Amino acid sequence: MTTTRGLVDAVVRGAVGYEPGLDSLTVAPAAEVDGALTAALRDACERLWTDGWQPVELHRVVARLGRVPMPDLVRDAVAAHVARFPKGRVDERWRAQVATLDARVWWSPDVDHLTAFARAHRLDRTGLIDTVLGLLTVLSGLPAIEVLVPPPGTTARRNRSGRDADAGLLKRVRALLAKAESTSFPAEAETYTAKAQELIARHSIDEALLDADDPSVVPFARRIGVDHPYESEKASLLHAVAAANRCHAVWSQDLGFSTVFGYDADIDAVDLLYTSLLLQANRAMARAEPGGGKAGRARLKTFRRSFLVAFAVRIGERLAETARAAVTEMAGATATEPATLLPVLADRDERVRETMHRVFPRTTRARSSRVDSIEGWDSGVEAADRAGIDGRVGPRGGYSSE
Repeated sequence: MTTTRGLVDAVVRGAVGYEPGLDSLTVAPAAEVDGALTAALRDACERLWTDGWQPVELHRVVARLGRVPMPDLVRDAVAAHVARFPKGRVDERWRAQVATLDARVWWSPDVDHLTAFARAHRLDRTGLIDTVLGLLTVLSGLPAIEVLVPPPGTTARRNRSGRDADAGLLKRVRALLAKAESTSFPAEAETYTAKAQELIARHSIDEALLDADDPSVVPFARRIGVDHPYESEKASLLHAVAAANRCHAVWSQDLGFSTVFGYDADIDAVDLLYTSLLLQANRAMARAEPGGGKAGRARLKTFRRSFLVAFAVRIGERLAETARAAVTEMAGATATEPATLLPVLADRDERVRETMHRVFPRTTRARSSRVDSIEGWDSGVEAADRAGIDGRVGPRGGYSSE
């Protein structure tokens, strides 16, 4: 005789039809069904934590592939999992993501979680079981990915050279970018963004020189979400920012993120700068786009796509030139011969590439996005020119995972 847990697993595997399985579980004893669903959800999430998934990533992909309120159920699963471990057994990056999601055990210990969840989301019995079964089906289809952050209960590790990134510098960069994002005057945004990039470039070179003879400092990776719409164009922007900051990005389109490879300080910079530039691009696009309406929907879509393509290309050009200028300036200011500095940077770049190819042994060059709106292209170039970074030549390609 099939157990309730066995029935749940059979539905998720597709061995039992979804609707017949849902009907059977709906009329079965509630306590028995809820216990089986809770255990299945716990086991599914634990598999995914071990397989490399992190809280924010899992929440994002469920929001992408599932439906309301499945992401909230993931948030609760994160909270329940972390609550099982002492603080010292949870990596600080995991804890930061838990805080970002505001994942906490909000339900009373004397009330079953699924019962409390159904009340909070006004779900009837069938709706609750359907939500959990649907989530389990989504989770079962997710592949294993690279373990970048150890899950709770394992040995925490950090990829720092015996010190954390300069917290003061990151605070200054964030403040500058926040000013660039908030101002309605292009000249001010230009000044703030340019200063932020200057600080980032100088700090990156300082880190490279300090760590040149330390074999314990190795490249690492971080996954950064790329959300719809216009994911391809946003991934291109992230690639341009990564390439200019001595990193490499691989876009996993189906999973909604790019994996950025580099050294920690450089990845921090990429994350901050990409987020800011994307916000600036969206605001500039909203100001420049043509009128909508039913007749103008197709025109508006091609305008936005072309705008973002142009913005990514132009930003890539300007960021790359800024990075090269920083190398030349820093070499002269510190009396460091370029013959000494350049090999250090080249060696770091080669190590980053090796790390990327180890994780993604096969990648394909991302296909360039089609530009169908000259109006959108010109507006995107103009917006990128106002983003505050000077230059002419830069990377235009990208990588995607196979």
